Amino acid sequence: MDEIEVVVAHSERATLRAGDVFLKVDADQARIDVEVEAMSLAPVPTPEVLWRRPLVLAIAAVPGRPLGRLGEPSTAPSAAWAAAGAAIRRLHEAPLPPWPGRRRRGPDEWAAELDRECALLVTNSVLPADLVTRNRQVAEAARRPWSPVSTHGDLQIEHVFVDGDEVTGIIDWSEAGRGHALFDLATLTLGREERLDDLIAGCGTDVDLDVIRGWWSSRSLLGVRRLVEHGFDPFAPGCEVDVLRSRM
Repeated sequence: MDEIEVVVAHSERATLRAGDVFLKVDADQARIDVEVEAMSLAPVPTPEVLWRRPLVLAIAAVPGRPLGRLGEPSTAPSAAWAAAGAAIRRLHEAPLPPWPGRRRRGPDEWAAELDRECALLVTNSVLPADLVTRNRQVAEAARRPWSPVSTHGDLQIEHVFVDGDEVTGIIDWSEAGRGHALFDLATLTLGREERLDDLIAGCGTDVDLDVIRGWWSSRSLLGVRRLVEHGFDPFAPGCEVDVLRSRM
């Protein structure tokens, strides 16, 4: 090992890589506790927990490579996306975890937060008003009635590892809990609309596409300012702002 790699770092948490070991430092011990328990319950491949200390979790690297990276072309074959869909279905069919999702909000609370964020995006000239208005309309579909399932909660494309057409590991379970199945699917395909059919084929279930699109718009609207504040660029090609533009 020649160096320590900073995978991600901001005011709430940091992840460091030392060889084949990842060290996750989190200001919220509850997130670490949820991550460990969620991985122990998940019916899909997860990283091995090496040890745990207050505010620090050490896990082993998983084999394979990420399904893709946001803003970059995904070279994973269609079969790998279908395998990811099958793995997600197994997770969603698992018994509900004993804790609620960390991001669980009622529909009225969610709508109020989204409206506040949309107002800030327009007032501060972060995004054009017509772009925000259109995506707020699309996002409304995410309020349709749904039943909670066991979810990952933050199923970004870089959190699913594959080798060929096999899922070798799903990482970063700190947001796991009871949640909306289509939120997981939407998160994984954010900026990857062309891969949605492959993912759904692997899931083998009927999917309300309007709700998927609603979550794309909602997650992007709510994420733009937060990402900028944490040093990320939602205006990069294929990222959140491009997702919003695609709904116009």
